[in-house]
Order: sequence, then structure tokens, then C-alpha cells
Amino acid sequence: MTTNAPLVERSTTRKLVGSLAILGTAAAVAGLGTYGNFTDSTTLMNTTVDTGTLSINLAQPGGAVAVPVTTTGFVPGDSMSRAVNLINDGGSALGSVTVTSSVTSPASVLTTDVVNGLQLSIKGCSVAWTQGGTPTAPTYACSGTERSIVSGPAANNAALVNPASLAAGGVDNLVFTVALPASADNTFQNKSASLSLTFTAAQRTGTAR
Repeated sequence: MTTNAPLVERSTTRKLVGSLAILGTAAAVAGLGTYGNFTDSTTLMNTTVDTGTLSINLAQPGGAVAVPVTTTGFVPGDSMSRAVNLINDGGSALGSVTVTSSVTSPASVLTTDVVNGLQLSIKGCSVAWTQGGTPTAPTYACSGTERSIVSGPAANNAALVNPASLAAGGVDNLVFTVALPASADNTFQNKSASLSLTFTAAQRTGTAR
């Protein structure tokens, strides 16, 4: 009797250990089933967006009479013309270009009288203007297609119609003329006016790219 008791205890001990081992294995398998899954990922091609540069500039044709210019002794029937080039020196196309002529000195009858006061005209030529006249009083002729851009009172504004400068690198050959009509009377004597021409460019309309 005494000899058989320890054998029973050893057998029970082995079974308990075996049961624990089975439970532990089951728990490990259950853990894999709960948290394990297949994954995959991919990356779209890299996308780079560079913005354009909007820039316009006024330059003078070679040999042109310098501007700005000041003149005195104007009388009815006198006029003064100068050539400039409007250049799109940016990297983007433009949607529009407008020109504004504004009075930069105190108003006088020269600019407030829109009929008999100073008149401004701006013309464009499809090719470079041919300069004639004299160094102090140049004249200009267009051997290509000539178009009128502005014609009216000295203080004025207008949009350029289909200008070449809408395209990047495009150049508009322009001539502006300031004139005092022959209809100006004695009230215009001993007056002065200063004008400023400003060209303004607007970007093209955004599109899907």
C-alpha cells in the first residue's frame, strides 16, 4: 500500500502539465487568427506642380527717341509721337492686357476738356515701326498691319485687342501720340499736364491640366 501511492501522484502530475500545454497552444493559434492578416500598398507616381511667372515690360526699339519726354511751346495742331515695345517676358500666357493713361499733375483744362484738350492715340504694328522725321520730332510708318488701340482724351483706358504679348515671349510694337487739337482756344495758353501710361497684364483663365 505504501509503495503504490507515489506512483499515482506522479501520473496526475503529468496529465496536468499536458493539459496546460494543450491550452497554451490553443491560445497561441487563436491569437494568430485574431490579429494576423495579409496587407499590401502601392504609391502613385510623384506629382510636381510649378507655377508660372507673369511679367510684362516696356522697352524702346533700337534707335528710338528716348522716353519719357518733355516738350514745351505746344500750340493747337501740335503732336508728339514715341515708339515703345510691350514685351511678355514672363513664362506664362496672359488673358488680357490693358493700358491706362492717367494725369499725374494737378488737373487743368488740357486734361479736363475731353474734346479740345490733349488727345491720346496708341497704335500697334505687326512688325517693327520704321522711324523717320528728325531725332527730336520722329515720325513712324508701319510696313505691316496697323491697328488702333486707343483714340480719345488724354486720360483714357482700353484693352489691347489680340495683342502679341498675350503669348509668352510675344512683343507688341506700339506708337503713342499726344496731340493738342486745332480747336483749342486761348483758354489753353500757359497750361501744363503730365501723363503716365500704365500697361496691366492679367493671367489667363485657369484650365484643367
